[in-house]
Amino acid sequence: MTHQIRYIMVGGFLGAGKTTTLARLARHYMEQGKRVGIVTNDQAADLVDTNSLRSQGFEVGEVAGACFCCNFDELMSTMDGLSEGERPDVILAEPVGSCTDLVATVIQPIKRLYNATFQIAPYSVILKPSHGGRVLRNDSKAGFSPKAAYILKKQIEEADAILINRIDELSQEQADELTSLINEHCPGIPVLRVSAKTGEGYEALTQLLDQDGDFGRRVLDIDYDTYADGEAELGWLNSSVHVSSDQKFSLDGLLLDVVAKLQTELAASGAETAHLKTIGLWEGFFGVANVVSSTTEPELSLPSNCDVQEVDLIVNARVACDPEELEKVVRSCVEVAGQQIDATVEFRQTQSFRPGRPVPTHRYSDGE
Repeated sequence: MTHQIRYIMVGGFLGAGKTTTLARLARHYMEQGKRVGIVTNDQAADLVDTNSLRSQGFEVGEVAGACFCCNFDELMSTMDGLSEGERPDVILAEPVGSCTDLVATVIQPIKRLYNATFQIAPYSVILKPSHGGRVLRNDSKAGFSPKAAYILKKQIEEADAILINRIDELSQEQADELTSLINEHCPGIPVLRVSAKTGEGYEALTQLLDQDGDFGRRVLDIDYDTYADGEAELGWLNSSVHVSSDQKFSLDGLLLDVVAKLQTELAASGAETAHLKTIGLWEGFFGVANVVSSTTEPELSLPSNCDVQEVDLIVNARVACDPEELEKVVRSCVEVAGQQIDATVEFRQTQSFRPGRPVPTHRYSDGE
């Protein structure tokens, strides 16, 4: 029998920590001598996550222009492309953070149509503490409408395991409350406490992911009208920018300044941030900064520790606001950040829009 590729998909809401998790898992499997491929996913091109993972030396394929479920054939061809050299032992897949119903539209089709090629690992979904806690408490100040909150709730309901991320930033009391909320909302689904940043809890996670069994069976009853309206609430922006100056400037300082200015301006207008992230790339140097809600601190998730005179920036913004307004705010904040370091800012390509209604390629309404 042909050796099967282990398919590991990690879901979760925008800003949950999926990319950092995939990078940590990729290093774990590579240290075991396994060949690893990664597939990222976005509604548009110019994805910070793809550039970040490639800059860390991973083999990455990208499915852009639609989510995995609506672009299933491209997902399969992208994974096939990762096999052109040496067949990978493991493929790590990161779906769009505003998607749900992935068991019925991705995992079940892979199991039924490509069962000889792929072996499905437990489907884990990361709960983002900042928005997750507020949504599960039905907090009136959750930051998103009930329709957007519906997506986050459905994401964890279809999981084989739920990961509470950023455990290093939570008190014992906060972690216990989140665990209790999850158990109330999703009784019977295992809950793991992890930190993608520090690696805490990852031994238990990799043990879980290495289990064999019939996983990906929690097929949900999804209201696609509510799902579509929830996704459409989010303004989506991907922008590529060139910044240059006669004087050297701190790349990390610029990245943090951009996301901090964006967070402040958007919060002032009452627009809830789902995820803001920017990567700076230049001659082998790279750094990444992000912020995952309107109230959390901006973070330099991957420091470059370097000074440069020019840099290519990619800015990704996922915010509950009109995409035209989002584009205006991004342009303004990046230009002001550039002015403060006496730099010239050149916007090269920008896409801003609301995600369209999800129309899956396949959907199996019953688990195997």
